[in-house]
Amino acid sequence: MSQRAVLFDLDGTLVDSAPDLWRAANEVRATQAMPPMPLGAFRPVVSRGARAMLAVALPEHRESQREALLDEFLQRYARDIACETRLFAGMEALLCQIESRGVMWGIVSNKAEGLAKQVVVSLGLQARASVLIGGDTCAERKPHPLPLLEACRRLQVSPSQALYLGDDPRDIQAARAAGIRSVAVTWGYADEDTVREWGADRCIDAPMDLLDEDLLN
Repeated sequence: MSQRAVLFDLDGTLVDSAPDLWRAANEVRATQAMPPMPLGAFRPVVSRGARAMLAVALPEHRESQREALLDEFLQRYARDIACETRLFAGMEALLCQIESRGVMWGIVSNKAEGLAKQVVVSLGLQARASVLIGGDTCAERKPHPLPLLEACRRLQVSPSQALYLGDDPRDIQAARAAGIRSVAVTWGYADEDTVREWGADRCIDAPMDLLDEDLLN
């Protein structure tokens, strides 16, 4: 059955948001009299959520201390949410190809819906994305399948008519549970060798590989 929808995770799949999240994390470190941390140490945890990012940024803080700084971290991030955030290389070309084929595309992220919308608007994608599901849109988050199933419901497509691209094992788990074909991407924040161990239906190394694999047919 031909695919009618392509769904993307946001951070680490559709967009590279690590620089802006890293900037916010270093601002929080500064309030704690800590020096900036290198992007290379921070980047691998970006897809794991705000608490995981703070755990890396503030490793000597107790969990309760990090929790108390969570809102400040998110506020600092939201204030300049897309200064350096960009579509990954090759992604604009892929989106154009998807659209030219009359296939819908959308976003299913664990990022709070309000923050995800800010990113989408800042990048001028709001009129192009057919659906946006955030981490607080539904009663469950990935790896639960509900967000993906809700995206399909809103698009009026069956799970078998959709693809989901992600850079985190929770993306693949959610797609599998929803009955959606999963595509793991290696350009995100996870180690490339690890990505190939997740058991996704396909694994691709660049956005346009989606077309080379003929996954839209």
